[in-house]
Amino acid sequence: MTALLVILLVVLFVVADVIVRTVSKRMAAAREHREREAVLKSALQLSFADEAKSLKRAEVPHARARILAVDDEAIVLDSFRKILVLAGFSVDTVENGPEALTLLRARDYDFLFSDLKMPVMDGVEVVKAAKHLRPDTDVVVITGYGTIETAVETMQFGAVDYVQKPFTEEELVSMANRLLIKRQARQQAQARPTVRVVAPAVAEIVAGGEYCVPGGAFVSPGHTWARIDPDGQVLMGLDDFARKALGKVEKVGLPAVGTRVKRGEPLFSVRRGEDVARFRAAVSGEVSKVNEALQRAPELVTENPYDDGWVCLVRPSDLAAELGGLRIGKPVVTWYQDEVIRLHKEQQAAGEKGWTWADLEARFLGPGVAPNEPVTGTV
Repeated sequence: MTALLVILLVVLFVVADVIVRTVSKRMAAAREHREREAVLKSALQLSFADEAKSLKRAEVPHARARILAVDDEAIVLDSFRKILVLAGFSVDTVENGPEALTLLRARDYDFLFSDLKMPVMDGVEVVKAAKHLRPDTDVVVITGYGTIETAVETMQFGAVDYVQKPFTEEELVSMANRLLIKRQARQQAQARPTVRVVAPAVAEIVAGGEYCVPGGAFVSPGHTWARIDPDGQVLMGLDDFARKALGKVEKVGLPAVGTRVKRGEPLFSVRRGEDVARFRAAVSGEVSKVNEALQRAPELVTENPYDDGWVCLVRPSDLAAELGGLRIGKPVVTWYQDEVIRLHKEQQAAGEKGWTWADLEARFLGPGVAPNEPVTGTV
C-alpha cells in the first residue's frame, strides 16, 4: 500500500510539474505578445522625422532580426509592421527609396524589403544601391503579379528572394523565418572558428565547436603533431583538427619499432569500418617506441590525442633542419581557422556524393611538408 502511495505521489508530482511548465510557457508567450502589441501602438505615436520623414519604427526587445521595408503604399507597410513585429522582428518602414538608403547608411539591418513599383526611385535601383552600400544586408523584393519577371531579374543584382503581394500573414512570417535561418547558417559558415592555444591536458575538455592548439607541440601541414621529449626524441600523434574531422576511430595502425621514415611519408593510420586515413611523419627518423595501449583502446587517439593518445616515439635524424617546416603556438591559430573553413566548404561541395575519409586524407593529411618546401634530411 505504501509503495502504491509513493508511486501515486510521484505521478501527481510529474503531472503537476508538466502543467506548471505548460501554463508558464503560455503565460510567457501571452506576455511577449502583449509587449509586441504595445510596441506597435507606441511606434505609431513617435516621430523620427530627423532620420526620414516617413519613417515609422517598431523596436522589439531581443529582436530576432532587424528589418527595413520600403513601399509607397502605407497599407502594405502597416501590414509589414503588424505581422513581423508580432513574429518577433524589429521593423522600420519608409515610403520611398532615397529614405531607405539614408537609413541603410546610418543603421544596421539584417533585411531590406523593397517594393518594385515606386515613384522617385524604383525597386531595381534600390536593390543595386543597397547591395553597394551594405553588401551584408539581405534584400527581398516586394512584387505584384505583373512584375514577377522583373523581381526575378533583380537576383542578378543581389536580391535573395521576392514576396508577392497581396500576401497572407502566414506567407510573410514563413518567408521571414526561412530567410533568417539561411542568413544565420551562412553567417555561421563564414565565421572564423574559435582556436585556442592550450595545455595538452585541456584539449579534450573544451567545447566541441572550438579547436585547440597544444602548447609546446609542433603541428605539421599534414595535421600530425610532434612534441620533443627531454632526451631529444619526438612524440607524434594526430592533432585536434584531424580528430574532430574524423570522429570515431575503431582501429589504429601502428608502425613497427625500428621503422625508418622520412618526413612526409606515411607513419600511422586510423580506421573505421572500411574507411582508412593515413597520417604522415612530421620529422624524419627511426621509430623507437609505439603506444601499445591504442591496440586495446583505439579511441584514445581522438579522445585524448596529446596525452594518452600519442601514437609513436621517433628518434629524429635531422631535427634542426626540419623544425622550420612545422608550426608552433600562435602561428597555428590562423592556419587552423583557414583549414576549418576550407573543410566546411569542401564538405558542402561534396553534396549528395558525401564526404569520405579518403577525401580528408587527399585534401588535408598530406604530404606533411609545407607547400613548395622540399623534403630534407636523411634516414
